[in-house]
Amino acid sequence: MNISIGKRLEQYTNQRPQEVLLVTIKIGGEQDQIAIFRGFSSSLMRPTSFDPDVPVLPPDAKIISIDRVASPYNPETPRYIQQGLSWENMENLLSEMDV
Repeated sequence: MNISIGKRLEQYTNQRPQEVLLVTIKIGGEQDQIAIFRGFSSSLMRPTSFDPDVPVLPPDAKIISIDRVASPYNPETPRYIQQGLSWENMENLLSEMDV
């Protein structure tokens, strides 16, 4: 079974509740930023569906970068663990955690 990128990132945050992932993506030429924390995703720039079956990170989105931020997340003063990770870097981290 092939698990979507969004679900894998949500699983990662379930295993690391002390982290928030800020994922910058491009969808249809428009940029968006998604926060993922404790298994839940939410867009920081557009409305997020109440239906958990509607993916916030669609399969056709291009990941620009991923930031790992210490929880609790404060947008005024974020405490970065790592910034500007590529999908390839994050995928290696996910594989190490068997996610």
